[in-house]
This record gives sequence, C-alpha cells and structure tokens, in this order.
Amino acid sequence: MTTSTDGNEVLFAEAGPLAALRSLGDDPELVGLVGPGPAQGPGPSGRGPLGRPPKVNSHVHLPPNFSAFATVAEATDLAAAQGVRVLGGSNYYDFEVYGPFAQLSWSKGIFPLFGLEVVCLVEDLQKAGVRINDPGNPGKMYLCGKGITRFAPMNAAATALMGEVRRTDSDRILALIAKLHSVFGVEGARTTVTEGSIKASVVARSGAEMGTVFLQERHVAQAFQEDLSALPATAPFPAALLGLPPGAGPGMSPVSVQNAIRSQVMKAGKPGYVEEAFVDFDHSYRMVLELGGVPCYPVLADGARPVCEFETPVDDLVTELRRREVHCAEMIPNRNAPEVVEAYALTLRSAGIPVLAGTEHNTLEMVPVEPTCAGGVPIPERVKDVFWEGACVIAAHQWLTANGREGYVDSAGQPNASYPSAGARIEAFARLGAAVIDRYAELTAPNSVKTE
Repeated sequence: MTTSTDGNEVLFAEAGPLAALRSLGDDPELVGLVGPGPAQGPGPSGRGPLGRPPKVNSHVHLPPNFSAFATVAEATDLAAAQGVRVLGGSNYYDFEVYGPFAQLSWSKGIFPLFGLEVVCLVEDLQKAGVRINDPGNPGKMYLCGKGITRFAPMNAAATALMGEVRRTDSDRILALIAKLHSVFGVEGARTTVTEGSIKASVVARSGAEMGTVFLQERHVAQAFQEDLSALPATAPFPAALLGLPPGAGPGMSPVSVQNAIRSQVMKAGKPGYVEEAFVDFDHSYRMVLELGGVPCYPVLADGARPVCEFETPVDDLVTELRRREVHCAEMIPNRNAPEVVEAYALTLRSAGIPVLAGTEHNTLEMVPVEPTCAGGVPIPERVKDVFWEGACVIAAHQWLTANGREGYVDSAGQPNASYPSAGARIEAFARLGAAVIDRYAELTAPNSVKTE
C-alpha cells in the first residue's frame, strides 16, 4: 500500500474506501486464518485469542445523516481522542461519506466498519399490533446491514432497491414539509422552509455533496425550528401547538423546540403527521445482501417501556430472528439498563448470534463515542467481550468479501457453511477479524489510537 511519510493514506482517492481492506487481501497471516481451524475457546467471553477488548462502536450516523457530529473529521477526531479503536458507520441512504470516513479513519489508526440502516414494514405484525423496535408504530422495523462492501459502486440490483427506498422516503419528506407549512400558517407563523433550503443547510454544515443528502425527520424539525427562531419578536410563536409553556418563544433551547416539533406536530395523531410509507422486510433484507452486508437486528429492549412485544422475552426474539434468517444483532446500550444489556447480549450470543454495540449519535446530544449503559453506567466486562467479538466478526466478513471470498453469510443470507456450529463460526470469524484489525493497526502506526 502506498502511504505518505506520516502514515496517512494517499491511495483512497483512486482505489476508494475499501483500499485498506484490499491491500490486505493476500496477507499470508490472514489467509492462514480463513476457515474453521482448531477450537480456541473460551466461547463468547472473547478473552482467550481475542485478548482484552478495546473500545469499539459499531453504529454511528455520519453527516449528511442527522448527526451529533458536524463533520466526518469531527467523528474520527473524537473517536481517536477517546481511544476508540473500531468505529462503524450506519448511514441511511447514501454511502459517498464512506470515502472520507475510510481515509480519515486510516489517518487516525481507527478500523472502519461500513454499514447501513433502513426502515421497513412487516405487515402481518402491523395488523396484529405488534411493536418491533419502534415503540410508537406497530410493524415498523429498523434493520441494519453490517460490513457492506459493494457500495462503491453499487451494482444494478442494489441501485434499484435503494432507488425505491430513496423515492419512498423523499416523497414523504416533501409532503411533510408542505403539511408543516400549513400547520404553522394556521398559527400565524409564516415559514419559508423548502426541501432545497434544508439540503443546502446540511451541505453548508457538513461539506457533503448535495446529491448525497437524503433528508430525515430530524433535518426537517431542525429547519422549521431555525425558521421559527428567526421570526420577528412581534410575530406569533406557536408555543401552545408545541406543548411549550405560555410565553415560550424563539429564545428557547433549539433542541427543545426541535423535539417539540417532532413529538407534538409530526408524530401519528398530531396535526402535521404524514403517513409513513416503507418498503417491506424482504426488500430491505435483499438490499443489505446486494450491498455485501450481514443483516443485523438493532435491539431496542428497555429503550421502550413496556418493552416491544417482538423483543420480549428475549428467547422469543431469538426465535423470531432465526425465522427471518437474521444472524446478527446489535444493541445501543446508552438507552438500556446494564442488567438488560447483559441479559439480551448474553442470551443472543449463547444462541449463536454475534452481537455488536453502538451509540447512534443521531441527535444533537454529543455523548461519548465509547458506548455505555443508560446514565453513563459502564457496560459489564463480559458483555464488552461479546461486543468486541461481534465487531471482529464483522471486520472479518468485511475483509473477506472485499477480497472476493465468502463472508459470514452468503448472498442469500445463509451462514457460511464451512463450520460445524454457529459457535465455531463466530469464534473463527472473531479470530480472523481480530487479526485483520491488528494488521490494519500495524499499517497505520504511529497513528493508531492508544488502548488502555
């Protein structure tokens, strides 16, 4: 691999975001670890061959997604400063950002995981009133794809599948903007937000290209909050509509007003609600596979109270994931009590499902990059082992598929059949992934982040 004298990558501009992974494609040490190999123990703890788990975060949203990070550079700078060794992007619906993400990660010695998040609808569960991992919308499911490697460029099938997702989502955003203008107009508040003005603001903040910006509800809420805040002092401010105290006005906390717009105006049953339209589960699942990724279920757990029916008890969640051929799971521990994180992560792992952990960073609140449990409580040590192991599994999948080999799952979503059991498959992929991460760290030295 060609690098500059200070260790910074100079190949990415030509070879794309997978340059580092492909440069390791013929590494004899890594190639020698491909396949089942002897059992290395000790199961899901990850201590044995994987060593002490470093800080990892497998799920953040990078701008131009709505994000706590103003730029990709801010995300990688903070991750490096906080000693995070593996960082995973999980963006909706465009992946141009993964070029600079890969290059900046290289310059900081951070191993990048590439992923996506997509929203879909499971109609039978919607009809049955079963909440999945969205507490307010039965049948609505968030699905992730981990370790994608066929996004630069996307193939024809992935492009078509993604095109429908983008079109469905963009049509709703346009209708939502129009509806909010009407709602605020009734209150006497004249707003001037357009789709173009929101995208221009995102571009100005993040430096992203206009064509890579696909708007989310949070972008729209922020734009209308900024418009309301710019109203003259004599103009009416819709405090009652937003559920804010009498006399509240443009001087309120921007985040408070944005949250009020989303909860009091945009959501189901509120005056600005526009019915959501989603692709179905099969569409989302196929899109993940066409992008070369591992379908992964993000667990909400006690991030909703009561816990969503689909997710409780956790043994039933395991059954549901197996039925849908979803062989990977992820938690966002920041929203969960430590005992809940432990119960879900260990049960899923014992069932032969690797588990990862992230923070999302999909609001303006800048939480630490290393995941913690709710209230900043540290993740239990044995659960950190599981999350590190899961990150290693996806690192191995990403390295293998970037170099034309079969990964953790095949193109139909079936687990790699070269292993005698799910546990053996996880252990072998975790050993390989840990080695891939270590070789990457050697190549990026002296820029590699320090681990404790």
